[in-house]
Parts: sequence; structure tokens; C-alpha cells
Amino acid sequence: MKKVKIIGGGLAGSEASLQLAKRGIKVELYEMRPEKQTGAHKTENFAEFVCSNSLGSYDTTNASGLLKHEMEILGSELMPIIFEAQVPAGGALAIDRELFSKKVTEKIENNPNITIIREEVTTLDEDTPTIIASGPLTSDTLATEIKNFLGEDYLYFFDAIAPIIEKDSINFDKAFYLNRYNKGDADYINCPMNKEEYENFYNILINAPKIELKSFEKDAKFFESCLPIEVIASRGVDTLRFGPLKPVGLVDERTGIENYAVVQLRQDNKSASLYNLVGFQTNLKWGSQKELIQSIPSLENANIVRYGVMHRNTFINSPKSLNPTLQSRKNKNFFFAGQITGTEGYTESIASGLLAGINMARFINNEELLELSQETVLGALTHYITFEGHTSFQPINSNWGILAEMEMDRKVRKNKKMKNELLANRALEKIKTYV
Repeated sequence: MKKVKIIGGGLAGSEASLQLAKRGIKVELYEMRPEKQTGAHKTENFAEFVCSNSLGSYDTTNASGLLKHEMEILGSELMPIIFEAQVPAGGALAIDRELFSKKVTEKIENNPNITIIREEVTTLDEDTPTIIASGPLTSDTLATEIKNFLGEDYLYFFDAIAPIIEKDSINFDKAFYLNRYNKGDADYINCPMNKEEYENFYNILINAPKIELKSFEKDAKFFESCLPIEVIASRGVDTLRFGPLKPVGLVDERTGIENYAVVQLRQDNKSASLYNLVGFQTNLKWGSQKELIQSIPSLENANIVRYGVMHRNTFINSPKSLNPTLQSRKNKNFFFAGQITGTEGYTESIASGLLAGINMARFINNEELLELSQETVLGALTHYITFEGHTSFQPINSNWGILAEMEMDRKVRKNKKMKNELLANRALEKIKTYV
């Protein structure tokens, strides 16, 4: 029986491994941690969430939410574990990241069809069926090997991680629980600021020293949905107030006031002892981060358990390298999955691992590969990242704009909710046909 080699034990590699294993295919799962660390991961567990602990919406009228439902229909192995580790987060699907990765690790370790090999992969065997899911933090040695294999230059952007604080250090005389517009349970902790407090916070932020980038990082390209807070602030004094610190829909019931700006905190673990600062990705020096965070009313005594950091995320030139099946155009033995393909986001990483795992199994069994319709979110995503007409390819996450258009009357088209419901129903019906 042929074995499949999977490089990388992140979200995509874990999902792909379990997809192959449940189809009776033997897997050798290579993960370089803990022998070699990435600079962003904290544990040696599989499927570790590095940045936020939120996967975004689960609502089918949201493209990311619809993708999750597509994944469930296709038989994702990680989605049930996500719900086991779920923590309250309003309309978002958030998890206790440590519990989740622990459960995924246990499932992989206990699977008789998966052999775990803890070492860095430095060479590619072009005769061995392989899924490369080494992620955006691929080691330099392997990155060079992949680059030489593809014959295409790598692209990259920079990603930043938000700080995490202890809940017990929050001043609830000032902070309050509330979801925006009072929707659902009050899952978020809100730290309000008046105009004077916000201006003080802003001045500290724009004058704070940043961690010096290395020479090869000077021309940093940031992914717009994960910008460091200092980059957003550099665009204008009120930019944060219309972005991650927007106060709209967050009225403190004790005062009846909609504040000038609000910093939101989201639960980060199952026991609700840790909270992360929403939209607070940063590359400030740690001393500056502490000064900035403790300048926020409610967080003057905040105990910071993890500071924000920034790291380079590497991804391949997928439009020149991959088919929509995620199979390499150069060598049919190779499939790619996860953020290294240019898909951005936790949900998207798992979804690409799901498709790569399914298609590798079909490839091993000499079956036709699955190319999903652009009427589905996952199909639209894989077609987008492999579209050869891109002149400047950048990572992307799930969104309605990439789906195939649908005929509908003008009145429906102008109603965003109705339009999205129609697109979602079409996608779910289409994805069921593949099962």
C-alpha cells in the first residue's frame, strides 16, 4: 500500500491527515516542532491557533460561516472538535485554543493509520505522494527547496499577533459586558474611552517604538484584514475609531453613553480566565505594549500573559503553481494546502486541508479529482487562488465577491441579506451533490 507524506501538523495538515486516515490510507505526518520552533507557535501540539482564537461567523449569510457549513457536509474532521472547544464570542465561533489543539493531537496520536515523525523536512521526494501544508512559517531550508521545485519566486506578507491578558486584572468598575447592538449573550468585555482618554492612547501608540525589522523584511506587505494596530493608526487619528475600536452599538447600560472609542476583549480559553484584545495585532516593543495597554481605562493594572509579535508569512505563487484541485501543475504527486497556498484564515486553512486530503485519496485510488464549483465558497476560493490571470496575487479569505454570479431580480440583489441567503442555499445544494 502506498503511503502519503504530509509536511506540517497545522490546521491544514491535521485535517488532511485525518481525511486520508479515515479512508484507510497510511500517512506519515512530519512536524518539525518541538525539534525546531517557528517563532510564533507556543506548543508542540498539532493544529495550534497562533494569532486569534476566533474562526469568524458561523452564520450562512456570511461567506466564512457558509464555508464552515460546506466543510461539515464534506465531512471535516476538525469541525466537530472546534465545537467541543467552543467558548462564548457572540456571533463569532471562537475556541479555547489549547483545548482544541490538545484534542486534535490526541485524535491524531491515537489513529493507527497515522505515523508521526518529529523532524524538519529539508528535501522533497518527487516520487512520493506528498501534501505540503508547512504553513506560512515554513522553515527557510524547506522554503528554498519548495522554491527550487516550483521554479517560482515566493511572495510573502507580514502577520501580527494580538496580546492576551488575565481577566482577573481587568477593572470592572469601568469595563462592561456587551455584544455589539446587544445581540445574543454579552460575551465581550468592553473597555470604553472618552475623547481625552482616546487621544492620550493614540499619542502613546503613534510615538511608541517598534521592533526593528530585519533587512529582508523592510518592504513588508501587510494583509489588510490583519493589520498591526500601529499601521491602522498611521492612516489618521480617527481610523481606529472606525475600525477595531469603533464604539457603535456598544452603549454602557450603567451610563446610557455610547463612548468615544471602545477596546473589546474576547474570551481566549474555556475557563474564561484569559482574554485577547480584539484587533490589537502589533509589532510594538514589549515595554511599549505594556504602556499602551495600561493606558486604556479598565486595563490600568492588566497582567499581560502574551505580548503581540509580528512574523513573516510565506506563501507560494499558486496561480502559476496549482490547479483548483490543489494539485501541483509540475508534479502530480504533490498537493499543497493551508496558508502556504495563499488562503488566509483559520477556516480557509482547514477547508483547503480537507480538499487536499480528499483529492490525494482520490489520486492514490486512481479516481478523478474533485474540482468544486465556483458556486460554493470552497470552490470559489480554490479557483481564485489558482486563477492564472492574476497580475498581483495576494492572500485572500472567503468572501462573497469570489463566488460565481447568480441571476436574481434587482430588488433582491439590493437586499444584502436576501442575496446572501440565495447564494448560500445554492452553495449548500451544490456541495451536497459532491457527497
